[in-house]
Amino acid sequence: MKPAIRVFVTGTDTEIGKTFVSTALSAAARSKGLRVGVMKPVASGAHATPDGLRNDDALALMSAAGETDYGAVNPYCFEPPISPHLAAADAGVDIDVRHIAELVRNRVEKYDCLVVEGAGGWQAPLGRNLSMSDLALALELPVILVVGLRLGCLNHAALSAQAIRRSGLRLAGWVGNRIDPAMSRVQDNISTLEILLGARPLAVFPFGAEESERLVLGGQMLDHLVDDYDHSLSI
Repeated sequence: MKPAIRVFVTGTDTEIGKTFVSTALSAAARSKGLRVGVMKPVASGAHATPDGLRNDDALALMSAAGETDYGAVNPYCFEPPISPHLAAADAGVDIDVRHIAELVRNRVEKYDCLVVEGAGGWQAPLGRNLSMSDLALALELPVILVVGLRLGCLNHAALSAQAIRRSGLRLAGWVGNRIDPAMSRVQDNISTLEILLGARPLAVFPFGAEESERLVLGGQMLDHLVDDYDHSLSI
């Protein structure tokens, strides 16, 4: 039986490597012969093309997974590189998490591995009284937390993990991504994160990891998730 990997990828902040990690996981799963689907339901910061607005993160996810239908991957796309709730308001659009959840449900059975990447951090606003956490709750997927390894990450990671767990969703694991090459005491910080988050990382990505290294680390993440899937079947 092939594993059924379904995850929602969030982060401790914006620009900390959610797409970097999501593409690595997707590419690794695809390299192992799994059917891989990806989604970036909401994205701001896009460029105009003859086919419509296109967001680089969504395009990177599609390339990693081998997807071709942009609309299915990124249903809400906004041009200005600002918070999605502001971009949506400027465009006169209300982001409907129930619509996104329906799109995910329609796609989930097509794939062995479905990776859904959020925008910003866990509490990033999507509209009035609506946040990225509300989207995650509507999808009901296990959550992977990407921790940008830099000064201040301990507090951000602990608060994010606490909020995820309080929501009732399962924190499937966390990934360290070194975004500050000058960060001091990196390994000590990783050890502290293991204590704060109650688990070892699924993987730790070094600064500027090459494609081959990202593929290996994505495979390491996939192995952990598959082991977790196999364990759930045996319970």
